Amino acid sequence: MTTLYQNAHSHERVTVSALQYLDIYFLVLGGAVALVLGAPSLGVTVGGAGWLLQRLVQITDRRFTRRLRDPRTQVGIHVTEAFGRIWLLAAAIVVAGVAGHRQDGLAAAILIFAAYSVGFAVRIVSGPPPERESEHR
Repeated sequence: MTTLYQNAHSHERVTVSALQYLDIYFLVLGGAVALVLGAPSLGVTVGGAGWLLQRLVQITDRRFTRRLRDPRTQVGIHVTEAFGRIWLLAAAIVVAGVAGHRQDGLAAAILIFAAYSVGFAVRIVSGPPPERESEHR
């Protein structure tokens, strides 16, 4: 039997924690490189802010739904949250394009696409989430 301390400080836990935010690290590094290479600053900024905002929504949702007991409610909230995050990212791209120029919208779309690709690859490599212990009443 392992203790909570051992689980929290295991090598696997550290690796998963580091991978969990790889898209954020990539977003910051990729955004900085894009700006240095001459990408439109408004598009990169709006795209990056949109990505960070949708990640904040995702983290908040996961914490909220973890406390719920009804699986149907959990699934309903996850689906609603997932579609909401997609619309948020689409809105960020449109706002960048309308507030600036088409190049700004393209820069936002490319940055969001790249961050999404990294996040998707991390989810594939990480495998399924660990099963939660069911609580019996």
